Amino acid sequence: MTSPHPTRRALRESRADGSTAVADDLSGGGAARRPAKSSRAGRNLPAAIAVGVTLGALIVLALALAKVTFLILVALAVAAGVWELRRALAQVAIHVPLVPSLVGSLSMLGSAYFGGGQALALTLGLTCVGILLWRVADGVADAMRDIAGGMFVALYPSFLAGFAALLLAAPDDGAKRVFVFILVTVLSDIGGYLFGVLWGRHPMAPSVSPKKSWEGFTGSVLACMVGASLAIPLALGGPWWSGLILGALVAVGATVGDLTESTIKRDLGIKDMSTILPGHGGVMDRLDSLLITAPLTWALLSVFVPLA
Repeated sequence: MTSPHPTRRALRESRADGSTAVADDLSGGGAARRPAKSSRAGRNLPAAIAVGVTLGALIVLALALAKVTFLILVALAVAAGVWELRRALAQVAIHVPLVPSLVGSLSMLGSAYFGGGQALALTLGLTCVGILLWRVADGVADAMRDIAGGMFVALYPSFLAGFAALLLAAPDDGAKRVFVFILVTVLSDIGGYLFGVLWGRHPMAPSVSPKKSWEGFTGSVLACMVGASLAIPLALGGPWWSGLILGALVAVGATVGDLTESTIKRDLGIKDMSTILPGHGGVMDRLDSLLITAPLTWALLSVFVPLA
């Protein structure tokens, strides 16, 4: 018996067919609009640089003003990420409850900052319960699918972003810890981009992210190791050699984050989570590496530069 609801495969294939039809129309007899100039990495480079510099300035300014200012900035970014991921999942008929997902994401950030790791874990559990109850109250048809999607959103990005709040909560040097975390993760993107554009020849995961190369990964590792070995002693007073370890592991984590996001988008049949950030895509397209490296950096800095 044929299901009245389209399958995820059918939804993805229908979107792919639509994209092909648009491409065929543009390449046919009609006049096609010239696409924006892109780099070899597939980005609108001027827009990407402008947006990246603006975001970097906002982060530095927020950290310089007050910890709570940065926490609010993170909350806005995570809320946007929840909205993007919920919208993307809806394209394959997974309808994540919005209200408990947003309330849970904001609560996790606040609980992590004010209450620590145990409060973060407790809030995650309460968020999952809230998603379950909210969805079941709306009916049981396809409820398990939607609940699973809601719990996925509760973990990614909301729970993982909570580790950035844990870094920020360090009483004496929280802002500096966050700065090191973001700096080293961004250096992974910069090193990977430069090495990939200049020397990229061997694809790392062609079925997931065709433009990501092993040469680019080498650039990520080198940039992170150099940056972290300078940032940790200068900003946190930790040993320089710990930066080599943290940098190498952050580069691996950032790459895993990129590939994870690419896998999700490929499975959903979309290119970007949204178009809110010109040259980058959506907010989640910028958070992907940070979400994986946040818990990693928090754990490593707790060992290398323990709190007083």
